Amino acid sequence: MKLYHCPQTRAFRALWLLEESGLGFDIVPVDIRDEASRADATFRSASPMGKVPALIDGDAKLWDSGAIALHLVDSYPQAGLGPVVGEPGRGTFVQWVMFTNAVFEPALMEKFTNAAVDSSRSGHGSFPQMIEIVENGLQPGPWLMGERFTAADVLVGSSCHFMKLFGAMPDSPPIAAYIERCQSRPAFAAAQAVEAQASAGDE
Repeated sequence: MKLYHCPQTRAFRALWLLEESGLGFDIVPVDIRDEASRADATFRSASPMGKVPALIDGDAKLWDSGAIALHLVDSYPQAGLGPVVGEPGRGTFVQWVMFTNAVFEPALMEKFTNAAVDSSRSGHGSFPQMIEIVENGLQPGPWLMGERFTAADVLVGSSCHFMKLFGAMPDSPPIAAYIERCQSRPAFAAAQAVEAQASAGDE
């Protein structure tokens, strides 16, 4: 299994997910901020959009973090990353996986750009609505699927982490506590260590 990775990007999600899985994988470093690196034919074969993360697992070439999460959950059920097809809670789990790219990120971009959004027409609603949904989803907690930590927490949790990192965090004790729980996981720390080493190598 190969993960195309660039530090301080959405590839962190896939990296954290793989660290949680306990599966063996190799990292292929890519500087997506460099045009020549993005245009590399081998990389573009794995990621037609020229973005990370991209994962190669056998014949599977995946270049969306949600697709990567679902692939790992279903292909490696022994990793316990989430409910597989037919298992109770599968629909709710998939909904949270999709929520990250479909709702969280567009709402966060709205916050960054101070864009005026008509939530009745916007596919993602609004930033305040997104925050409310996450807060409600964490009840009773501690994770989005209750007592079970899943790949959905990796995706939503990483977005919450970056929201705080980039100074867009609202006053939300439930989300703040959730971020702390995510950051306390050994796999999160392992992924951050890989990121730090990769960043140091770029200097």
